[in-house]
Amino acid sequence: MERATYDRMAEIDGAHWWFVARRRIIAGLIEAQAGLPKGRKPRILEVGAGTGSNLALLQHYGAVDAIEPDDGARALATARSGIAVKGGLLPDGVELEDGAYDLIVLLDVLEHIPDDVGALGALRQKLAPGGRLLMTVPAMPWLWSAHDVAHHHQRRYTRATLRAVVERTGYRVRHLTHFNSVLMPAIVAARAVGKLTGREGGDDALPSPGVNRLLETLFGAERHWVARHSLPAGVSLAVVAEAQRSS
Repeated sequence: MERATYDRMAEIDGAHWWFVARRRIIAGLIEAQAGLPKGRKPRILEVGAGTGSNLALLQHYGAVDAIEPDDGARALATARSGIAVKGGLLPDGVELEDGAYDLIVLLDVLEHIPDDVGALGALRQKLAPGGRLLMTVPAMPWLWSAHDVAHHHQRRYTRATLRAVVERTGYRVRHLTHFNSVLMPAIVAARAVGKLTGREGGDDALPSPGVNRLLETLFGAERHWVARHSLPAGVSLAVVAEAQRSS
């Protein structure tokens, strides 16, 4: 992503409705689907930590490592979290211990990686026996807009294409669902207006406090459903998968 995009994320990710509510949904998914081990502190890896807005949440569940290729974002994530965030690019440019992690998370990261198959294949080797992968990605390719261009997305996924890339790289899907469903009509309308007016850049402006609270409440309420049920439509997709071990 552009330097300005990272800087903008750092300014808003503590308060913006999308970031706040998504963290609630991620927490619900971890608690319901991650299968973290009992009796010892789980090891967790965040891939593409950005400016570090998710690290405090993940530290609630275990000992966290993180990687982030952008120098500026990595420095900020390290300062925010106290974690020595590593650099490097998947699939071949990151040094990580094999068989080490009980949970690996990629939160709106896979769509940025040109070789998504290679990246997931490399990460499978880093999972401990019984470890799981948790990912979120943007859904509905027909919703492609200036927002995707500004954020340097390579693609948006359908349920079928996300399942296919996960299974192709040696994982078994345990849970797959759309989310950001309640606000989907408004988001689709906003993207359509943006296309008609030729608007450029992302649509991540921080709204007024009252509107921000309302959107946070509506989006965040989905955590009760997303963690255990499969929603049929939404602006995003979430998947939890486990590595299939050869016999």
